[in-house]
Amino acid sequence: MKKNAVLNAQLSQVIATLGHTDSLTICDAGLPIPKQVERVDLALSAGIPSFLQTFYAVVTEMFVERVIIAEEIKEKNPNILTALLNSLAQLEQQQGNQIDVQYVSHEVFKTHTHASKAIVRSGECTPYANIILYSGVPF
Repeated sequence: MKKNAVLNAQLSQVIATLGHTDSLTICDAGLPIPKQVERVDLALSAGIPSFLQTFYAVVTEMFVERVIIAEEIKEKNPNILTALLNSLAQLEQQQGNQIDVQYVSHEVFKTHTHASKAIVRSGECTPYANIILYSGVPF
């Protein structure tokens, strides 16, 4: 049995198979998930697990090169955005790289999810708590 980080077998397998520039979406409970994209559904009930808990677990095992966030989060969910940006800054220090943060409209964000290797659904029930993580390489 794994000792730490991601214990969910499906999520662990998805992260382990990411290649350079592959993307993984972490979303709230309401984001539509395209049928052709693998769904890793972690949602148990409203708020469990939270978006940030899910994000923190994933980035402990994933080298992140860039991210996409919906522009609407700035106005509709500034607390989540602040926590995300602080965590990304810490992740940059840990990884030794700069993480490019791109903002797009929510509609454009949803189109980008179609190219994700998988979409991880949290139990988050606040608006625009979504991020697309792009895999980098640690060398």
